[in-house]
Amino acid sequence: MARVLVMIPSGEVYDHDCVRWYNYRDVQKSIDHYHNIGDAFVFDSSLKLMNFDKLGVLPIADPKMEDIDRLREEYDYVFLRGSNYIHSHMDWRNTIAVLKRLKLPVLGFGIGAQAPVKGKLELSEQTKTVLHMMADSTTSIGVRGAYTAQVLWDIGITNVRIIGCPTAFRANNPNMRIQLPELDSVHNVGVTLRREVSPAYAQDIKRYLTFHRDLVKELANRFDVTLMAQGEPEEKKLVFGTDAQKQEAMQALKDNDWVKNWYLDDTMEKLYREKLFYSDVVSDYEDLVRTKDCVLGYRLHGNLMALSNGVPSVYFTYDSRTVEFAETYQIPSYDVFSQKDFVLEDYWDQSLFDKFNRAWFQTYREMQLFLSENNIDHKMVDVMNSQGQVQRKVA
Repeated sequence: MARVLVMIPSGEVYDHDCVRWYNYRDVQKSIDHYHNIGDAFVFDSSLKLMNFDKLGVLPIADPKMEDIDRLREEYDYVFLRGSNYIHSHMDWRNTIAVLKRLKLPVLGFGIGAQAPVKGKLELSEQTKTVLHMMADSTTSIGVRGAYTAQVLWDIGITNVRIIGCPTAFRANNPNMRIQLPELDSVHNVGVTLRREVSPAYAQDIKRYLTFHRDLVKELANRFDVTLMAQGEPEEKKLVFGTDAQKQEAMQALKDNDWVKNWYLDDTMEKLYREKLFYSDVVSDYEDLVRTKDCVLGYRLHGNLMALSNGVPSVYFTYDSRTVEFAETYQIPSYDVFSQKDFVLEDYWDQSLFDKFNRAWFQTYREMQLFLSENNIDHKMVDVMNSQGQVQRKVA
């Protein structure tokens, strides 16, 4: 099996292929630090698709070049954990110098581009160079969707394969399908929150937050909800903090003009105090979504964790990332900035999820082909050669 380096990990690895945040038992050490646990979902899921017997980290922030020489001899390839790296502000630190010295294949494992709210995406020469180095070192570079593929084509990188995200395939079950239960039987619902937002992502912050608030309240009136946070410090303090920290966190939310005017009313405050969930351990989220009849909301990877476990999810799209994922997998989705009302019944339609089922299966095949053509030792099933049942599976 392979000896693998990871570039830009997100958490510590335990039990071979499981991920949790660094020093997760010491809650107070990172309680003021914003880290998106969704990045750890991707890291964890990537490891679950690969066969390897040694895993290391490729340093790019403060590397020692003599260590890079040693890593070249001790490892077979590098993978870049899938995330939102292709945007105008990305700082790759010393990546170019490190990769030139390392001279190992660098696998782009579901990386993505972020479109600005206004204007054209402008990439730095540093970003273009890193992407070309990666593409030149492997048979193909794996991206999350058509928008990212086009961005790479526009800078001359054509060996691109659309593979979505490893989180979708973490269970590694090519026969996974979403089969909707009757909506009347749905009781336990997970709502993925993204309270923190930037104007660089969302075109209308007021609409984003007021719709977010109203959605949570509507679902809470209808179902037994769990509000699934993913890393904002205030939400972490409300879950893990001391009494003083919980009071401090709620006051910080109330002091934020956006939050107090467009998001946090008395009902939301009560839900935050009673229904909020957060964990620094990826498996805790997986255990949670398996208890839900449905998971829906703003979090890209939180929703995808549910879908990967066969739990229905509806996406609420608000930027190019969320739209790109919904398009890649044909996930039923609602545009937060549309003028129409959101009605859950409009999306609780098996024909919509059958489109997802077909797209998911086809993207599973693309992920399997991607790993195979890049000579990555992996666990995914070759569905084209598995019992000759491809057409029946996707029908």
